[in-house]
Amino acid sequence: MVDAVTSSTTTTTNTSAARTSLASNFETFLTLLTTQLKNQDPLSPLDSNEFTAQLTQMTGVEQQLLTNDLLTSLLQAQQSDGLTSVSNYIGKEVTAVWSADKLTDGQANWSYELGTAATSATLSVVDSTGKTVWSGDAPSLAAGTHDFTWNGQTTAGGQAADGGVYTLKITATNGSSTVTSQVLTRGPVSGVELYDGTPYLNVGNSIVPLSTVIGVKGVTQA
Repeated sequence: MVDAVTSSTTTTTNTSAARTSLASNFETFLTLLTTQLKNQDPLSPLDSNEFTAQLTQMTGVEQQLLTNDLLTSLLQAQQSDGLTSVSNYIGKEVTAVWSADKLTDGQANWSYELGTAATSATLSVVDSTGKTVWSGDAPSLAAGTHDFTWNGQTTAGGQAADGGVYTLKITATNGSSTVTSQVLTRGPVSGVELYDGTPYLNVGNSIVPLSTVIGVKGVTQA
């Protein structure tokens, strides 16, 4: 959201500076024109077409600046409306096709979905450099959606530090056939954000693009 606001502010500042420069140039142009008209040779008057063309050019620049102002206002309104619309997700349970999570308090949480029952399924946790830090058998091979929590323990026996962002991958088979599978992020939405005009949802320790959401449901009150 900061990027969007900064971009809008920069555009407004540039337009304001351009308008100030245009006003100064226009005043200078009128001063020079007035001086020329006062001192012109009656037998060889100034070409009216020339300064009319200059006036037209300045008017065109002013119109462009006004158009920039209008587009900036429309962009700000669109971003505001977009954030208001996305805020309706707060408090609702969402399911997103998203595989990244931040290790927090020694835990990272995902879900995975199997299209059909599998005879073998392997989960791999990959760090931000693309290195696999942990790999093991999936806790369930049944068709459907299952939750998985990684405790930060690496295959080498170490403990991953909190704050790192990790990605979960899954490979599932049934005999010699590949089983359709995908990694999901599920949970209640605690907040919304805009980055470069793109809406994101805060789900657990993940920041999930709205475009990856495939399911939404209200939270049942106790």
